[in-house]
Amino acid sequence: MHEIPSRPVAITRVVAETPSIRTFFFSEPFPFQAGQFVMVWIPGVDEVPMALSSANSITVQKVGDATEALFSLGEGDLLGIKGPLGNGFSPGKRVLAIAGGIGAAPLLPLAAAGQATTFLLGARTAEELVFAGTLAGCTDCRVATDDGSRGYHGFVTGLLAGLDLSAYDSICVCGPEGMMNAVLRMLDAAGAAARGQFSLHRYMKCGIGLCGSCCIDPAGLCVCRDGPVFSGSALLESEFGSYSRDASGRKKKI
Repeated sequence: MHEIPSRPVAITRVVAETPSIRTFFFSEPFPFQAGQFVMVWIPGVDEVPMALSSANSITVQKVGDATEALFSLGEGDLLGIKGPLGNGFSPGKRVLAIAGGIGAAPLLPLAAAGQATTFLLGARTAEELVFAGTLAGCTDCRVATDDGSRGYHGFVTGLLAGLDLSAYDSICVCGPEGMMNAVLRMLDAAGAAARGQFSLHRYMKCGIGLCGSCCIDPAGLCVCRDGPVFSGSALLESEFGSYSRDASGRKKKI
């Protein structure tokens, strides 16, 4: 497998979605499947994986040095984009989408294409809800906030508990791994784990399965090459929800 070169693109617009989340639109679209990601090279800083929130945008939460550098860029600045990479969601006719925080980014294209029957959107506070207005216009969007400042008071799993899962062909999920693991356990208890599709976010170096930094136990699957979207049944007996790895390869608890 050969290294895929980055393509330079110019930032054309930056939208502040929440105090900590921005969408960066760039000068050319990339044909993609919802759930695929790109490796984003921030000149002079680092290359990091980002989910596509549309054919020509990434939606980013400021969480570290690379994203802080990205937040300093504006219209006309250049990025390097490698991809799209990995696999994406395979939606059925009736799709339940479940997002926590920035996990709404790779799920937004499903809703925008009219492929999400119901969308459960969770965040810590109303101020941190991403795409709530956009989603309300294209799907049955139901909101949960940890502090009760908007919608259901509690975790997004509380909304899930009130649904009849037999009404959905596929259940597409992205968000913090602890949240996703709680969703997976609920699906498994209902006999619906195989219908779950989970988009994992793990530390990556190469993005194409060469370095092994994003392998998951025990099967040795690479999140970048074999994912980032995995079926719920494939994750049930894996490290998912228990631990991940840092940049040095050391395990850290979820």
